[in-house]
Amino acid sequence: MEFVTYILYSFGSQRFYIGYSTNLILRIHWHNNGKKGFTTRFRPWKVVHVEFFETKEQAINMENYFKSGKGRDWFKAHFNVNERFISD
Repeated sequence: MEFVTYILYSFGSQRFYIGYSTNLILRIHWHNNGKKGFTTRFRPWKVVHVEFFETKEQAINMENYFKSGKGRDWFKAHFNVNERFISD
């Protein structure tokens, strides 16, 4: 099984969302078409960054890194954004 850490962006609200999954396509579909949940308020979401991992632990560690101060600094440096990050 492959795990993926992803970063989504909502152009309308200028917000980022960071998560991990084993099925990126289904997960993004849920974010954009689900009937409830936090991310429904900021649709549509676009994928802006993806990283693949062999283990769930690796994917969660990367998710936590992106949610940390250092991870946000890395992201801002590579994507030149002024961000508002949100998460589950």
